[in-house]
Amino acid sequence: MRRQRNNTVLRQWEDIPEFMKNEKVKEYYDILNKRRFQLKVKRIFDVIMSFVLILLLSPVFLGIAIWIRLDSSGPVFYKQERVTQYGRKFQIFKFRTMVDNADQRGTLITLKNDTRITKAGEKIRKLRIDEIPQLFNIFIGDMSFVGTRPEVGKYVATYTDEMKATLLLLAGVTSEASIKYKDENALLQNTENADEVYIREVLPRKMKWNLKAIEEFGIFREICIMIKTVLAVGAPK
Repeated sequence: MRRQRNNTVLRQWEDIPEFMKNEKVKEYYDILNKRRFQLKVKRIFDVIMSFVLILLLSPVFLGIAIWIRLDSSGPVFYKQERVTQYGRKFQIFKFRTMVDNADQRGTLITLKNDTRITKAGEKIRKLRIDEIPQLFNIFIGDMSFVGTRPEVGKYVATYTDEMKATLLLLAGVTSEASIKYKDENALLQNTENADEVYIREVLPRKMKWNLKAIEEFGIFREICIMIKTVLAVGAPK
């Protein structure tokens, strides 16, 4: 799908994709439609802050890239197709923490003590810095600092009518749901079918928080979530 640069704020209702047009989504759309100015401020903040952080963290990017390449064969960055605003697909960027082609060697969910995780990857995950490259996703308009975590198409296909409302906004690096379920792999550790349990049990719980975030959307609230995220990342596992 061709990228539309004005997607990052909020389309007119008649321009919303047909698969999202239902009464439940309209309720959340009406809430956001009254807060267009704050949505514009949100996007301006995302662009400026992501650009500044990319510049400041460029030495860190280089150091981690060298570390990954010395530790195992494969690319520095892990890319996976995810779904963002209006159902648009994009490539999410992360530092590679697993063996190359890990997606073909097991579930799409990373479990605790996953044998696919590399030695460097284990430390990178422990430091919680594997998602720093998503600053590039934010800058180019695929993501926001705060928003529903982007899911793979397989999971998005299971969304209820109400869950589709989360696609009114850009996917995010963090959210209240992300903080609450930052160790979700532990919940799926001893399940026979992690994907099935995630779709049936974990995803609906996370979506309740994501939908609540739309109802209560505001710049101050998002700043608070960013602060909570920093504190959660700094907390010992």
